[in-house]
Amino acid sequence: MHIAIPDDYQNVIRSLDCFAQLAAHQVSLYHDVQQDPEVLAQRFASADALVLTRERTSIDAALLERLPRLKLISQTGKVGAHLDLAACTRRGVAVMEGRGSPIAPAELTWALILTARRQLRPAMDALYAGHWQINLGQRLCGQTLGIWGYGRIGQRLAGYARAFEMPVLVWGSAASRQAAERDGHRAAASRQALFAEADVLSLNLRLVESTRHCVTLDDLLHMKADALLVNASRAELLAPGALLDALSAGRPGFAALDVFEDEPLLEEAHPLLNHPRILCTPHLGYVERHSYELYFGDAFANLLAFFRGDACVLANPAVRQGAAPLPGG
Repeated sequence: MHIAIPDDYQNVIRSLDCFAQLAAHQVSLYHDVQQDPEVLAQRFASADALVLTRERTSIDAALLERLPRLKLISQTGKVGAHLDLAACTRRGVAVMEGRGSPIAPAELTWALILTARRQLRPAMDALYAGHWQINLGQRLCGQTLGIWGYGRIGQRLAGYARAFEMPVLVWGSAASRQAAERDGHRAAASRQALFAEADVLSLNLRLVESTRHCVTLDDLLHMKADALLVNASRAELLAPGALLDALSAGRPGFAALDVFEDEPLLEEAHPLLNHPRILCTPHLGYVERHSYELYFGDAFANLLAFFRGDACVLANPAVRQGAAPLPGG
């Protein structure tokens, strides 16, 4: 069986313990950033299965038409807008999803909060340039952590905040606010109150149509002049241009971002990368070894189960499972 795995940016997938699951098969790994449909069609032409890393590669109807051998797409994490699920179903291509974990994204979010609040990036850059103590950061103790979205990541952030003696203010669905209160935190009286009262505000929402561009310029302008907005979820939660406009207007004072509308972001002159009050990281939320073992371990196990003919849960169950069995199956 031929398995194609694009977007192995760090060239690490072969080093994972879970990669041994694919030892009996031909695996093509690609390490560059590639969205040219002509190149992708050539690379995937002989593939029986694709393993996709989150939303890094887009698979649309036109590309699927050029992949007659393709039987399965095994997705790390959940299916998103990068994958035309209806087109996969029409073409008879099964799609399987994997699990996620809140641990690495929550830790990365907290690292952003600490780094931005203590202003470590400019201090470190200055040190390496031969300068000593050029700025003054802020401690977290006593500052209010606002959390919009009290799911698995939001709950872990609230736990970290308790350890740092930060009061927690939560906004989200009624169920989220009730869960936060049961955990001993405070639910915001309103969405406006969340933005107005938080010293540090973390967005922890899934990107769906109802949350796309849900954070507006007006929301941001209600924040404190020295507040920090943190987004390690999805860039499209914010209305286009709203963050830069708000920072220009002086509210909030700072931002820390792990996600961008166009990824990978390789434009050195991009205004987000060059703003003196924005800290940026290259979508590292889930990019660490334990997460990769989980994500790709699931993706590889799902792939093998599908081709063995095991009972599988498909994201598009209308596709009839009936691929050729694996050797010896």
